[in-house]
Amino acid sequence: MFSTVGVTMSQSHSPSQTQPYYLQGSPLNVRFNSLVGWLARHGISLLGSQELSVRGRKSGQMQRVPVNPHTYEGVRYLVSARGHSQWVRNMRAAGGGELRRGRRTRAFSAVEIADDAHKAAVIRAYLERWGWEVNQYFQGITAKSTDAEILAACPDHPVFRIGEEG
Repeated sequence: MFSTVGVTMSQSHSPSQTQPYYLQGSPLNVRFNSLVGWLARHGISLLGSQELSVRGRKSGQMQRVPVNPHTYEGVRYLVSARGHSQWVRNMRAAGGGELRRGRRTRAFSAVEIADDAHKAAVIRAYLERWGWEVNQYFQGITAKSTDAEILAACPDHPVFRIGEEG
């Protein structure tokens, strides 16, 4: 998520591929994300990063990954820059999770955005804020891309609307 070095594509980005798009991080990238997650757990956020915990759909154990929650028009979202990752699959099964920064942990419910026009608007705003960090995962799509280009990328990048529980 955070590193811009050593990213490898684990599955094709081609529309004719039957497997969903996912861009796997390099070992260096995985280590850097572990550091960012550790910092968030200990109250140090890098420009708004937090640690996401979501229950594993197979293991039942909480899985942790650093994320950049994004607010668009007053609503909070999680965007998967890398595509259909494990946290995305777990979120679909669990319907929510926890965001943590330091001692503050907030449970949330999550609803995946199905409407591509809505999703495209969120992704464009996300790229305006986080593009410097995540553009490499969007295969040439940037905040300045046309509406048609961003719409074409929507199936590859799940977006969840998140709301606090309780």
